[in-house]
Amino acid sequence: MPNIDLPTVIFALVALFVAYKLRSVLGMRNDGQRPTGGLLAPLRRAPGPVSPAVATAEAPPAAPLVSPPAADRWEGIAEPDAWSGLDAIAAADKSFMAQAFLSGARAAYDMVVHAFAAGDAATLRGLMTPEAFANFDAAIRARAAASRTMTTTVVSIDAAKIAGAQLAGSTAQVSVRFESKLASVTRDSAGAVVDGSPTEVIDHVDLWTFVRDVRSRDPNWLLTATQSER
Repeated sequence: MPNIDLPTVIFALVALFVAYKLRSVLGMRNDGQRPTGGLLAPLRRAPGPVSPAVATAEAPPAAPLVSPPAADRWEGIAEPDAWSGLDAIAAADKSFMAQAFLSGARAAYDMVVHAFAAGDAATLRGLMTPEAFANFDAAIRARAAASRTMTTTVVSIDAAKIAGAQLAGSTAQVSVRFESKLASVTRDSAGAVVDGSPTEVIDHVDLWTFVRDVRSRDPNWLLTATQSER
């Protein structure tokens, strides 16, 4: 009976067992098979240029679905006559937000009214177009030449609504109707009241127009015209 090397036999049996388990877990693949699926499958590319046949077989990426703007998205913010103009402005300037614009317009109204009464030309210059500033500055100079002073208090801004809007080239123009309560008085050099009242609060309705170049990196709008409606 030949001598049997027991450790060698045991090692061989273990090797056969391991090979069998690997075959059962991974499966066998012939040369014609290719792995499919998996997390990296979309990143794999065959070497060399892609043939036209393969290129046309690939489905084009689906176009993103973009919902059209709601027809009434400006309701409560602007009068209907201004909606089409606001649509054009929003399409040209993706950063335009009507509510933020109105908040800025309210702040500008308050600043301009107080700066004009105080004769603060430096503040007004930064808030207006040159043409509008020239008109305000002329009024300030005329008041100073007459030795008169003016005090105005914005008691409240009761409403601010966009009344008109248009886009001409790259220039956006938006008009805002303000309803406010102001207390204003003008005095002469002796302190006597020549206009208004220090205690009477008057209702005002004003239409102010702001402009901005939508191509500009400067986000600020400038006052270009004012009109008193009441």
